[in-house]
Amino acid sequence: MNQGRTALLMALAIAVAGGGAALAAGSGGGGGDMPGASGPQYDPAAEYQKGVAALRASQWREAERAFSKVTQAAPRAPEGWFMLGFARGADGDLKGARKAYERAARLKPEDIDTRRELAVTLAGLGETDKARAELDALKARDKACAGTCADAASLKTAVTRVEAALAPAPAAGAALSPDLLPGPAAIAGDSAYLMAVALINERRWADAWAALDRAARALGPHPDILTYRGYVLRRMGELDAAEGWYRAALAIAPDHRGATEYYGELKVQRGDLSGARAMLARLDAQCAFGCPEAEELRRWIDAGGRPL
Repeated sequence: MNQGRTALLMALAIAVAGGGAALAAGSGGGGGDMPGASGPQYDPAAEYQKGVAALRASQWREAERAFSKVTQAAPRAPEGWFMLGFARGADGDLKGARKAYERAARLKPEDIDTRRELAVTLAGLGETDKARAELDALKARDKACAGTCADAASLKTAVTRVEAALAPAPAAGAALSPDLLPGPAAIAGDSAYLMAVALINERRWADAWAALDRAARALGPHPDILTYRGYVLRRMGELDAAEGWYRAALAIAPDHRGATEYYGELKVQRGDLSGARAMLARLDAQCAFGCPEAEELRRWIDAGGRPL
């Protein structure tokens, strides 16, 4: 990444002090403003926040409509599917909730919240064998964790909740916990995003991915977050998965310079120089007076790979 550590620390300090500072873009994933304050003309992250507000107000149908728009615009983002499942379940549509949770689980198999709610929904539908299979998997993870991993509390809560749902007289469904219902200012999401950028600069890919997860849960599928998800996966060597995230970001924000640059770099890595030049042409068309993203991608193309 081209953002220096000094600039990053300044951005963090300004964000803490003022709450609305722009992150220095460089040739990074961001489009300029913090994810909680910016976005494309049609912004599924804004729809995500509408859905969250509707959930807080127990307006299940409104929440379902908002999260349906999110999943249509960003079908690769598991957070939208998770929230859609919760809205449907709260409105009594357990079959619809199961479908949404299953989609979220395919996109993010390790997510404890998704596995928990899927199991509870399966129990509510009377599909006890499938619910018990989910419970067994959660118990196995809890046993392996032995109370020492970062997810220890979440695993124990999930096991307890699924066991209650499978009991002869299941307990009433619990509402989403406060950490799953961020406030409209999305300060926590912006903080998680800044932390992810810091971790990316330190090349701590797994930790950065976890921070991006927290940002996405708070903010929804913002194109900056989708772009950085692609960047992290690309640096981890998962090029196919990275391409999916870049394409998801560009589907929401076709002129997103960070996603365009990084997608072009990925094409260079694959030896697709004509495809990379097409990405560069898009950047040149957007940047009448030049921009760091175009210059960085040009360096990649000229070098035939990652430039020194």
